[in-house]
Amino acid sequence: MMSSKRWWYTVWLVLIGAFAVLHALHLRADFPNHSPWWMDWAKYTDEGWYGNAAIRAHLNGSWHLPDEFNPAAALPAWPLLEWILFFFTGVTVEAARGLAIVIFFINLALSYTLLRTRGPRWMALLAVTLLVTSPLLYSFSRLAILEPLLTTLTLGALNLAVRLPRLRRPVLAAVGIGFLFTLMVLTKTTAVFLFPALGWAIVLPLRQRRALLFKCAGAAAGAFAFSFGMWMALIVRHGLLADFKFFFVLNNYPKPTEFYWPLISFWWSFHGGLWIDHILIPLAWLVAAGVAITCRKWGRRLLLDPVFGSSVLAVAGCILFMTVQNHPQPRYFAVAAFFFFFMVAQGAHALLGAKDDAGRLLHRERGFFRGPASALGWLLLGIASVAVGINGAATLNYGLHPEYTFANAAERLTRYIDEHPNGKRLLVCDSGDEITLVTHMPALNDLYIDPSGPIPDLATKLGYYQPGWYASWNTLDPGMLEDIHTRYSVEQVARFRAYDDPERNVLVLFKLHPWPDGRVKEPADRDLSVRFAEDKFDVPLQ
Repeated sequence: MMSSKRWWYTVWLVLIGAFAVLHALHLRADFPNHSPWWMDWAKYTDEGWYGNAAIRAHLNGSWHLPDEFNPAAALPAWPLLEWILFFFTGVTVEAARGLAIVIFFINLALSYTLLRTRGPRWMALLAVTLLVTSPLLYSFSRLAILEPLLTTLTLGALNLAVRLPRLRRPVLAAVGIGFLFTLMVLTKTTAVFLFPALGWAIVLPLRQRRALLFKCAGAAAGAFAFSFGMWMALIVRHGLLADFKFFFVLNNYPKPTEFYWPLISFWWSFHGGLWIDHILIPLAWLVAAGVAITCRKWGRRLLLDPVFGSSVLAVAGCILFMTVQNHPQPRYFAVAAFFFFFMVAQGAHALLGAKDDAGRLLHRERGFFRGPASALGWLLLGIASVAVGINGAATLNYGLHPEYTFANAAERLTRYIDEHPNGKRLLVCDSGDEITLVTHMPALNDLYIDPSGPIPDLATKLGYYQPGWYASWNTLDPGMLEDIHTRYSVEQVARFRAYDDPERNVLVLFKLHPWPDGRVKEPADRDLSVRFAEDKFDVPLQ
């Protein structure tokens, strides 16, 4: 019997390993085309945006550009890791994504160790199986974006927190938790919404040891205040406070005027969980609802479980963030997915004959189905297995059919610019940083201008940097054309197909021709947002 059990565990681990390795293949390939998350802009922009400090430091010698998007002032953790990596690999998109994959592997290990503190091996492996077969996590864990690292730091802090009562030096571990929370905030500011989950994991295991609880909570809070304060002091000292503030200005999305907009935003954020999975997410919510309303021992046990409670609070924090921002996006659920899947695995374990603190089975009935709770547990496990099969097939399909439309488009665009010189070899494009990561083409972002800085608008920015090229997706924006027309006429010269978004699947390249004698046109002179006789383009102006 033991030999058979070990054999099944071996097969299970091999399958998990095979799906894990699948994530590491074809790192230059597109974010999967025609997926349910085709509208997420992360695949066009975020890898370049949030790693641009590391990219610029290696390619240009300086990570900072005046009045350009410089997110490393607020979020330095990820670009710092990339900066170190690029010393060994050079600046490549494969290296950046390879780092994200290594972090995903670490997340799998941290998930296993976290759940092993609360249950048997099969429960932890079930959660890892749900993670490694998830098509959403396959798609977003392969991007060099912020969410995988935020997940790593969160899981690391939770692993420490739930072990505090058993550690020889719990106060020192609490200091480590505080430092990890600082790194979470410096990875992605949404980590603030994960604070209740981390607090729950600290407080609940120590609730009967109040003196130690206060020491640990104080140590964690003090470590966070000290380390984050040191970072802010560096920001002020080096004159980067404007870049720090500008990051938050950019992420303050306009809110509707209707007083009831938070309800609508909450519904869309809550409903957005289905982006993760149409089977497992309703299942996780059913488990949470069962825990909240049941009087059974399994429900009370989960209610007081630090990992389960932290998972519920982490999910709630992610949804609250999206509600406040009024901006739900599929990539935001790449963090929440881990905690949803933990809820499913722990729910199955609790229903399928979990033991109490004395080691006694909570279900006393004999037979395969030990009462209604056990039957529900097997049903939950069966539904989860069906989801694993469906998700595994989808993930396998993505992994075995890579496409390279964006990498090819970026390479062809760069080749065209090199073969047809036009002024300064500098591109303006909202996907410019992403193109730089792929081909090293120097680029500026056309979306972000800090109006409080020395370069108050895009027209002035164009005059300061004097680029020779502009690229846009599918259309030419009249507002962008108005800024360009202050100094240039535009000539459409090439089109490159990429990705699957019907509104952003053609990358259009324009030459920028300076007006004769270096003239600068002013909007007061005439409407600059319309086509001029000197312009040559056929894409829609919209």
